[in-house]
Amino acid sequence: MHRPKPVQGLKKLVNRRPVINEAVHETTAGGVIFRRTVNGQLELLLIRDAKNRWTIPKGHVEPGEEPKETAAREITEETGLTDIKMMNWLGKVNFRYRRSHTLVLMTMHIFLVQAQGDTDKLVPEDWMAGLEWLPANEAIDKIAYEDIGKLILLGMKKIRDAKL
Repeated sequence: MHRPKPVQGLKKLVNRRPVINEAVHETTAGGVIFRRTVNGQLELLLIRDAKNRWTIPKGHVEPGEEPKETAAREITEETGLTDIKMMNWLGKVNFRYRRSHTLVLMTMHIFLVQAQGDTDKLVPEDWMAGLEWLPANEAIDKIAYEDIGKLILLGMKKIRDAKL
């Protein structure tokens, strides 16, 4: 039986990722933030992250902090909104990604949040590519992450059912 000769230098062409040395679990929390316009239209507040993807405000849970507290803190830090009403826990999203030699196992808790007071006074953080109130249906179309999109739909149902 004739076998072909191996191609010399082929391994150099294969771009291998570094070996994963550890796996860590991290927890974040954020919110689906909504308001009603003067004509009753439902709007959601989305951020555009540093990679230009539309998502919700969120951040890491600090030691001793509950996810709901984290969501409120991160929303204020990332949007400038200070008059917010924390409402229902909508659910969690689990995902994983690679950070150099580490596999990060992420759990994100998402809450429904009503913006109150002067909701037009937004102060985005420097790293953001954008921060915008969008009609709810447009926000659903723009959200970059399917699992977050599903929880936004659940939040919209809760808003409709509660007639908020």
